[in-house]
Amino acid sequence: MAREKSAGIILYRTESGKRHYLLLHYPHGHWDFPKGHIELGESEKNAALRETKEETRIGQIDLDPGFKEEIKYIFARGSEKILKIVVFFLGETTREDVFLSEEHINYKWLPYEFAYKMTTFENAKEILEKAEEYLKNRSSQSQ
Repeated sequence: MAREKSAGIILYRTESGKRHYLLLHYPHGHWDFPKGHIELGESEKNAALRETKEETRIGQIDLDPGFKEEIKYIFARGSEKILKIVVFFLGETTREDVFLSEEHINYKWLPYEFAYKMTTFENAKEILEKAEEYLKNRSSQSQ
C-alpha cells in the first residue's frame, strides 16, 4: 500500500482570555485545520509551518514543543489504496486576519466548543480535543 505524509497545525489565538481555533472550509465541504504534503527533504515541523503560511498567510506562529499528534487513515485514489499519515503540531498566533489561498473557501476562528462541533472528521475532532486538554493542563500547571 502506498503511503503519503502530511503535516499541519492546530492554530489558536487568545481573545478576551478565551482560546479560538482556526478552521478552514475546504471546497469539498468539510472544515479542518491547515495542512499539506511534506516535500522531499523537509521536516514535519517546517512543512506544517510552510503549509499554514501558504494557506492562511499567517507566518507568526509560536509552536508548542510539547505537542505532536498524528492521525492515520486509508483513502482510495482510483483503484489504489493509500495510507495517509498526518502529523499535527499546536501553534499560537496573535494574528486574526486570514488571507485564504485558492485551496479554501472560508475560515472561522471559533471557541473550542464551536470548533469541535464544526470540525467535520472524527479524527480531527479527536486531535482538537487532545490540543484543548493539553492547553488546559499546561495552564493549570503554570498557576
